[in-house]
Amino acid sequence: MAKGYWIARVDVADPEKYKAYVAANAEPFRKFGARFLVRGGEFENPEGSSRSRNVVLEFPSYQAAVDCWNSPEYQAAIALRASPVSTIDLVIIEGYDGPQPG
Repeated sequence: MAKGYWIARVDVADPEKYKAYVAANAEPFRKFGARFLVRGGEFENPEGSSRSRNVVLEFPSYQAAVDCWNSPEYQAAIALRASPVSTIDLVIIEGYDGPQPG
């Protein structure tokens, strides 16, 4: 079964208030089996637009990724990071487990 992923690009306008969101998202992430693959870090943006922070979360399945987003716990966390605290672009996507280039 293919895993699920959240790919997020974030601009944080109020780092102190954003810390409350980070604390609040820990429980739903744990509950739905999320694992950080990327959490900030150095990056280059050779094409297109970017934001100041990039995050990639891996979930055990696409359904778990969708369920986490829709959970009451995560929806409560979202309220803590809403504008003007941060601006986010988020994609929930199913992973690929088919053939790879040889």
